Amino acid sequence: MGHALCVCSRGTVIIDNKRYLFIQKLGEGFLLEPHLGRVSAKWEGHPTPHQEISLGLSHVGDDHGPSLTPLAHSGFSYVDLVEGLHDGHFYALKRILCHEQQDREEAQQEADMHRLFNHPNILRLVAYCLRERGAKHEAWLLLPFFKRGTLWNEIERLKDKGNFLTEDQILWLLLGICRGLEAIHAKGYAHRDLKPTNILLGDEGQPVLMDLGSMNQACINVEGSRQALTLQDWAAQRCTISYRAPELFSVQSHCVIDERTDVWSLGCVLYAMMFGEGPYDMVFQKGDSVALAVQNQLSIPQSPRHSSALRQLLASMMTVDPHQRPHIPLLLSQLEALQPPAPGQHTTQI
Repeated sequence: MGHALCVCSRGTVIIDNKRYLFIQKLGEGFLLEPHLGRVSAKWEGHPTPHQEISLGLSHVGDDHGPSLTPLAHSGFSYVDLVEGLHDGHFYALKRILCHEQQDREEAQQEADMHRLFNHPNILRLVAYCLRERGAKHEAWLLLPFFKRGTLWNEIERLKDKGNFLTEDQILWLLLGICRGLEAIHAKGYAHRDLKPTNILLGDEGQPVLMDLGSMNQACINVEGSRQALTLQDWAAQRCTISYRAPELFSVQSHCVIDERTDVWSLGCVLYAMMFGEGPYDMVFQKGDSVALAVQNQLSIPQSPRHSSALRQLLASMMTVDPHQRPHIPLLLSQLEALQPPAPGQHTTQI
C-alpha cells in the first residue's frame, strides 16, 4: 500500500501527506446510481475549470442501469465528496469496508488495475490506502469526480425530453470507449462489466471507463466442468446480467473465453445510445430469461436516425458466437472511417 493516511481533525483526512476536506456524503450501501453523478446545487459551481467531477455507482451482478445495487462487489462501501485543500479540486473518496482478507485483496486489485493505465479514456486513481478499524479494514480509493455524471445520465436526460444522441455523437463516444478498451486489452485484460453507468463523461463529453473491479485476464482457457462452473458463478456476481455476453451464461467445459465479452457489452452500450435503453433491459425488468434471450440474434429496430453502416456495426458486435465477433482494433478502424469531417467535429460533442 505505502500510503500514509490519518483522520487528523473533524471533517478532514490526510492521504499521501495531502489534506482533504469532507464536503458531503454521496452514497452508502444501496443507492440509486444517478444520484452519485451529481452534487447538490450548493456545490455545482464550485469546482475549478480543469477539474473532473463525478463517480458513478458500481452496479454488479444481476442488475442493470440505475437500479438498487451495492457500491462494491463485496463488503459495504461509501462514497464521499472531498476537496483537496492543497489544490481546491473536488475528488470522490470511495471507502470499502473489508470484512475478510478476500475483500482486501479485491480492493487492492481494483487499485492495481487503475494504476496500470495513464489513458484519457480510463479513470485514473489519485491515491489508495488501507486503514485499520479494529479487527476490520477500510480500503480508500481517491478518484477524480466528474460533474457530467455517466453516459446513462445523459441517455436518460435526453430520453426525458423525447430526444436521443445523434449518430455523430454516438460515433464520437464509441470511438473514445473503444480506445479505452483497446488500452485495457493491450495489457492482457478485459473489463468484463462495460455498461452506460460505468462510462463517465468529461468536461468536453469525452467517455471515461470506470469501475475496474471486475477486470481479469483477457484470455481464459477453460479446462473442465469445475473451472467452467467457477467462471460462470464469477460472471453471475461480477458481470451485469443485461450486458453480459452469451458465453458467460453457460460456460462450456472446454473453451476459451477472451476479451470479446467486452465487444458484446459494447454492442449493448451502442444499442442504449441509439434507442435509449439496453437491448435486454426490458427482458430483465419483466422477469424473463436474459440467458435465453441472448442466445438468439438481436433484432435491431429500424430508425431513420441511424445509417446502415451504424446498424451493421451494431450487428457485428452482437454476434452470439464469440469467435465471429470482431476484435476492438477492427472496430476502431471502422469507426475512424465513419467519423464526420474535422470541420464539423464540434457538433459531435455532447
